[in-house]
Amino acid sequence: MEPTFRQIRYFIAVAHAGQIAQAAHELNVSQSAITTAIKHLEEIVGCALFRRHARGLNLTHNGTIFLHHAERVMVAVNEAVRAPGNDARSSLEGELRLAMTYTVAGYFMPPYLERFKRIYPAINLQLVEVNRAEIEDGLVSGQYDIAVLLTLNIAEQEKLAYETLIRSPRRLWLASGHKLSQRDKIHLGDLTNEPYIMLTVDEAATTSWRYWNQAGLRPNILMHSSSVEGVRSMVANGMGITILSNMVYRPWSLEGLRIEAVSLASPVPSMDVGLAWSVATGLSPTAEAFARFMRNEVVPEARLNASVD
Repeated sequence: MEPTFRQIRYFIAVAHAGQIAQAAHELNVSQSAITTAIKHLEEIVGCALFRRHARGLNLTHNGTIFLHHAERVMVAVNEAVRAPGNDARSSLEGELRLAMTYTVAGYFMPPYLERFKRIYPAINLQLVEVNRAEIEDGLVSGQYDIAVLLTLNIAEQEKLAYETLIRSPRRLWLASGHKLSQRDKIHLGDLTNEPYIMLTVDEAATTSWRYWNQAGLRPNILMHSSSVEGVRSMVANGMGITILSNMVYRPWSLEGLRIEAVSLASPVPSMDVGLAWSVATGLSPTAEAFARFMRNEVVPEARLNASVD
């Protein structure tokens, strides 16, 4: 028996949402339909893809491997649908000066860049990774044609046009077996006595302090780090906890230790990623092609991946 496209689609949604109820809401289907699809898919592949817990589901090691292949299937289907219109676009020539922030460059853009280059082989991509402030200055001055960045903290809102492509929820990261993982609901107030690992790159700390301050609370910071992998390892080794977006979540540290990601009952803003360009100069033909490509590629996936960890 072969898995169906629907089963794969439902599996991806649950893998990223971490809850059947949330995945059902995103897909506008019943929870029973998703439960049945996952059960049949696990029977087909011959192993458990999820580990059940009080608040939902986490991927098993085999589930993580299957997710990687399942997402490639979705990408291939999307490309097949768009392939008939690619011939006319592939002849577009010119230069595209594209700026990205650290998180975007490392955890979001690589597969999209590879696909864009295949569709537009005659466009000369000039890629640069810089911080948000430098990107804004570069867009206004004409140094860059377009950028992909975290849109929440954009300062030059009158000089820049921007649009959000995807919202990646932030969740609490815990070492496997952490005492908090047994709770049905976790609020920010439950975390204040726990050692906290604060990520600083891409203004992550600025965003974190914003929602901590709004709650009238302070985290018990053990360490500041500019390294996502460093934070991941510290959490996995039980040195502390953190709150980070689904986009940078991976269930295993570099040492092979498991990390749990659970949703918080307290309101925490998502990490929003999108496009930005200069209002004064608008979009060049190559930048317009890139913007159209990203809207077409990201938005269909975002319907499944908006809750990605």
